[in-house]
Amino acid sequence: MASNTNNKGSKGYLFSIVLVAVIGGLLFGYDTAVISGAEKGLQAFFMGAKDFVYTDFMHGITSSSALIGCVIGAALSGLCASRLGRKKSLIMAGVFFFLSALGSYLPEFLFFEKGQPSFSLLIAFNLYRILGGLGVGLASAICPMYIAEVAPSNLRGTLVSWNQFAIIFGQLVVYFVNFMILGEHIAPVIQKMAEGINQIMNPAEAQWAIETGWRYMFVSEAVPAGLFTLLLFLVPETPRYLAMTGRDSQALAILTKINGEEKARTILAEIKETVSEKTEKLFTYGFLVIFVGIMLSVFQQAVGINAVLYFAPRIFESLGMGNPMMQTVIMGVVNITFTLVAIFTVERWGRKPLLIWGSLGMAIGAAGVAVTSVVASLPPVIAVISIMVYSASFMFSWGPICWVLISEIFPNTIRGAAVAIAVAFQWIFNFIVSSTFLPMYNMSLGSMENFGHAFTYGLYGVICIIAAIFVWKLVPETKGKTLEDMSRLWKRK
Repeated sequence: MASNTNNKGSKGYLFSIVLVAVIGGLLFGYDTAVISGAEKGLQAFFMGAKDFVYTDFMHGITSSSALIGCVIGAALSGLCASRLGRKKSLIMAGVFFFLSALGSYLPEFLFFEKGQPSFSLLIAFNLYRILGGLGVGLASAICPMYIAEVAPSNLRGTLVSWNQFAIIFGQLVVYFVNFMILGEHIAPVIQKMAEGINQIMNPAEAQWAIETGWRYMFVSEAVPAGLFTLLLFLVPETPRYLAMTGRDSQALAILTKINGEEKARTILAEIKETVSEKTEKLFTYGFLVIFVGIMLSVFQQAVGINAVLYFAPRIFESLGMGNPMMQTVIMGVVNITFTLVAIFTVERWGRKPLLIWGSLGMAIGAAGVAVTSVVASLPPVIAVISIMVYSASFMFSWGPICWVLISEIFPNTIRGAAVAIAVAFQWIFNFIVSSTFLPMYNMSLGSMENFGHAFTYGLYGVICIIAAIFVWKLVPETKGKTLEDMSRLWKRK
């Protein structure tokens, strides 16, 4: 057994350390989607404040405030990954997740009276959510980087795709957890009255959801966050980071465990060849590689998927489709299923075909929602199916494949900084899309009450078409290439 491991490496060892890393992806999905179940109770809670009026604009910022931390965390991820290493940076992200979960559960801690909403308490809550966003930003950049740097080239696309599976699985878990927490309790119904002020309908019946339910939803994240942080102490640093910091013997030991001794020495030699110049500038390989990385991130968000994920219960409620939380769980199952499609086809079909076909599928789904919004005679179930098509198409394409490409297209010597920039743009556009979705979605034009629905999904559909053209023209196929091949590929361009 030892001889076999020495010659061929241990897939069990590889999968075990990747499994720990993808828990970071699960927390990424959990933290970003927990707001979908909690946002209405949270809105109703702060509407009870006596020192200020909690407006739709404030609620949009509060629902998206974690994304501010995501931008900061992603922007700092390159510095953290280079200075602290990939492993220590992930441990720091885990601590941020844990503290954010506790703080979001009890933002009154030390300074405020529990259950008394105020403007100061709103600021405190948002600061805790931003702290969680810092963890998401770090994990979103460094988890795929960690996996890509330990995985053999023939498994890298599949293993990095498992990180996206974990993100979607985390979203599904939190949809289900939120559904279970709410249980028989009634979620608050918030309507805008004639005078333009939001009011809670039947507040007494929804009192538990307003006072307690949203707190349980946020604190539930503390369990996976604590587990992730503890397990990270058991995994190694990546061999590429070790080689870049002069610890060749440790790098070789880890590479040997994963790949076998003979192949490990070859890989280490290639790594040393590409990291010999540790201070290469960001544009050493030209502007195009940075532009492609940034635009992959921009399109992943600009197609509008996270607006749908964050506000899924509200969207399904507006379509009149039964229990909106149950519909959201069903969408989560669909998302999981189609993420598996990417995992099992990315190394066979390649990155570009999946991105192009996914873009076209999303465009069709978005068009279906837009059409049903303006043609009143069409049943709402068509809009629901169209949303499912739109979401499923994202899950086998831009969801996982964008992370695969971002983790592998950049040369070793600029990867940390380049990934940080690309992922920071991803979170910037996530914030833009998420904070503008509800105002656009609720727009009306004369007698067309659903004009906003049609405009929003029509816009997303057009962006999907542009994304397909971008991939076709500019994105290189990286299937089967080593991370060291990226240096040679971009030097030729």
